[in-house]
Amino acid sequence: MPVIEMEITKQSPYADGESFGKVGPYQQVEGTLHYAVDPLHAANQAIVDLELAPRDADGNVRFSADFVMLQPVDAERRNGTLLYDVVNRGRKTVTNLNSPPRNFDPTAPVHPGNGYLMRQGYTVFFGGWQADVPPDPGLIGLHAPEALDENGKPVVGRMLCQFQANESTQLFLLADRTHLPHPPADADDPTATLTVRDHPNGPETPISRDQFSFVRVEDEMEDAEADPHHIYLPSGFEPGRIYQLVYTTRGSAIVGLGFAAVRDAASFFKYGNGGDTTPGAGTLQRAYAYGSSQCGRFLRQYIHTGVNTDEEGRMALDGIIAHVAGGMRGEFNLRFGQPSKDVCFIIPELFPFTDTEQTDPVTGDTGSLLGRFKNEGQAPKIMFTNTSAEYWRGDAGLIHTDLEKLQDAPEHSDSVRRYHFTGTQHGVGIFPPEEARPNDGVRGQLPFNSVDYSPLQRAALHNLDRWVTEGDAPPPSRHPSLSNGTAVESKTLLDKLNALPGVTAPNPPTRARRLDYGPETHLGRTVTLPAIVGEEYPAFVSDINDDCNEVAGISLPDITVPLATYTGWNLRHSAIGNTGLVIGVTGGLAGWTLPFPLDRRSRRAAGDPRLSIEERYRTKDIYLDMVYEAAMQLVEEGYLLEEDVDWVVERSGIKYDFFTDPA
Repeated sequence: MPVIEMEITKQSPYADGESFGKVGPYQQVEGTLHYAVDPLHAANQAIVDLELAPRDADGNVRFSADFVMLQPVDAERRNGTLLYDVVNRGRKTVTNLNSPPRNFDPTAPVHPGNGYLMRQGYTVFFGGWQADVPPDPGLIGLHAPEALDENGKPVVGRMLCQFQANESTQLFLLADRTHLPHPPADADDPTATLTVRDHPNGPETPISRDQFSFVRVEDEMEDAEADPHHIYLPSGFEPGRIYQLVYTTRGSAIVGLGFAAVRDAASFFKYGNGGDTTPGAGTLQRAYAYGSSQCGRFLRQYIHTGVNTDEEGRMALDGIIAHVAGGMRGEFNLRFGQPSKDVCFIIPELFPFTDTEQTDPVTGDTGSLLGRFKNEGQAPKIMFTNTSAEYWRGDAGLIHTDLEKLQDAPEHSDSVRRYHFTGTQHGVGIFPPEEARPNDGVRGQLPFNSVDYSPLQRAALHNLDRWVTEGDAPPPSRHPSLSNGTAVESKTLLDKLNALPGVTAPNPPTRARRLDYGPETHLGRTVTLPAIVGEEYPAFVSDINDDCNEVAGISLPDITVPLATYTGWNLRHSAIGNTGLVIGVTGGLAGWTLPFPLDRRSRRAAGDPRLSIEERYRTKDIYLDMVYEAAMQLVEEGYLLEEDVDWVVERSGIKYDFFTDPA
């Protein structure tokens, strides 16, 4: 059994012993899972460079992963399901379904919020899978071996980094954001190249080699070796501009072991580990994985790689929710891979996008995201959930598009659902609308999108659970559709959006591109860097109505009984540079909120084409009655839990007061 030890370092009452409904109190368990996988086993053949890892006396490859687990104290009250949180850059995410207070401190206790997951009796498992997570307190990572060449030395090869600053700087870590860096094999590497551009789909300008260098920043690096870990540009990296660096590096962690970590942890808790009495082994019957953003992309890659069958031939994950991943995957099984990298304009191997077979009319490539799963008969139930942000990034619409015929692609209705959360941004909205993000100070053209879609996520998990446990089919997929005319190219909406006061639409909108990284991409090696750029993909988004709100997808009352216009994109503010570009080219996609005029007079004075709040709703009570009816319609359709209706109505009342207060 690949999980050879569950090392527990700490056990404590969760949430100060709070009791959650009929389930009662929870406990928190922390520690490390230790793994040993067979590099020659068929179940592991898809893991890139596994054959280059050091082996133990039994011929296995060993690695380990951090974990934190929340489980009901009373084993009889557990619901039998492991909910595996594919942590985001080492940070816990799935408990966001509980609508907790926002917290950016990874060392802070996990807040139970409204306790939804606990009241359902889930065993919530935060598992490490990412090999380049820095060893910072509170972060959950994977400890993976390096690939070694025929001489037992770390492999050497080319890699690409992308940088974007929100303020002037001369230095960037040789990593994606703050992850473990990849030092150059030669600090004087004459073949290193650096380019700059203002738009992902625009032209690039080279920066001569004598204008930048690789340096070591002594006070930031504690390791004994004097490897340079930064790129230095004396003239400065300009805020908002996009820089791409290609250079030769030495050393590559086997990042694809993240797939084995998820698969084998799920199997460990479902099936045990060969009679061993390790606590927790074989105590659960089902396993679902939830991944948001980076981790949703990881799950799309997990699906495409087809690694859900363990070494005993058993199905690991029974259900998957890949949230806000759009049509992207990532560098999760790549030599010199940076799992944190999240930009569809530079990530290799985007195609195929759909769960059913599709053909790219430009390249002639044919494939399906679920191709390997269907062949093995180990396909879990899957939900792909996205927001407006991933559609306007240019890639989410591709997950349900037949590229040849430019019509809706069929889906595996027995195992897949595709949901679009109408008028929302990448992360749940915060109300009142924020003008600057507190974690990084990023500002947009307008205050950020304030629609909180967490009730839709709770309903999705509820429906997934019934699908797996009872065989009850969830409500049908709901997203922009070419068949009914609700899906349109993003570029066709710019004039309508520009008619709103204070709004400038992105021109051009971003679009995913066909990228050729050379003949070894399918083997997990990018030998052509930078990539040869091919044709852009179409960028389909939801059409919008006269309020400029979206018309397709699962629409909360924020959209169907609106007080404002909401988008999934937001242009950068002048304070952070490059004002013509959307926020999120290097992460952190954001939308905006633009309230309706208060009354007819203010509407006419502003030249606003949208009806005012006063013209729509004569009184607050009438407005709230309409909100209640819209929420109950979602309950009837299965997209909202009845227990969340009061919460939705209460928040709507708060928004009404806020938007109608002249102050």
